[in-house]
Amino acid sequence: MLELGVKFLISYFIGSLMGSMIMGRLRGGVDIRTMGSGNAGGTNALRTQGVFFALGVVVIDIGKGAIGAGLVPELNVPFVAEDPTLSRTWLTICCATAVVLGHVWPIYHNFKGGKGAGTFIGTLIILAPKLIIGAVGVWAWVLVMTGFVGLATMTAAIALAVYLGIAVLPEEQPLFIYISVMAMLIVFWHRSNIVRMREGTEHRNDSLMIFRRKKASSNDDQS
Repeated sequence: MLELGVKFLISYFIGSLMGSMIMGRLRGGVDIRTMGSGNAGGTNALRTQGVFFALGVVVIDIGKGAIGAGLVPELNVPFVAEDPTLSRTWLTICCATAVVLGHVWPIYHNFKGGKGAGTFIGTLIILAPKLIIGAVGVWAWVLVMTGFVGLATMTAAIALAVYLGIAVLPEEQPLFIYISVMAMLIVFWHRSNIVRMREGTEHRNDSLMIFRRKKASSNDDQS
């Protein structure tokens, strides 16, 4: 249990290294949590600081997810012996969970972080890289159809859990449990987006709704 506890904390501390805060310091002290939606993730970074800032945020947040799930479970920690009774699979799942929780509730930044999607994708690079293509496909489809980034993120996470429930159980039970829990948490962490969508105040990326734009062009041609 000592190995599990120590490595869980290490992954959590890595997750608490916020990409937006690191990029903000490089830019002279910018804190995007005081701007736009107040979220510390890549979407708000893009809206408030531009493409290059947001790209740096995304790379850091995805990267720390991969480190937490990939490197920490295999780490030789001084004075912490490897526990022979501890499943390596479940250790990896726990470290992946910890790094996402660190991103959402970062200890270095008053527990005010992002919504976990980018770091979650980073853990999938280690746990199930083949699932990323499908997740990105669902995310992109919902985004171009609705214009809502938050809705696209929630739908992609839920779609992953549903797919695994149908396709891989019972063989990949730990992965199914991890992704199902993450899907529920991602929906919970996006609850403010859900409220704004219901109220009609959620930011919509109309420029990405390519099918809507084509329809509008068609109507213009007929007039």
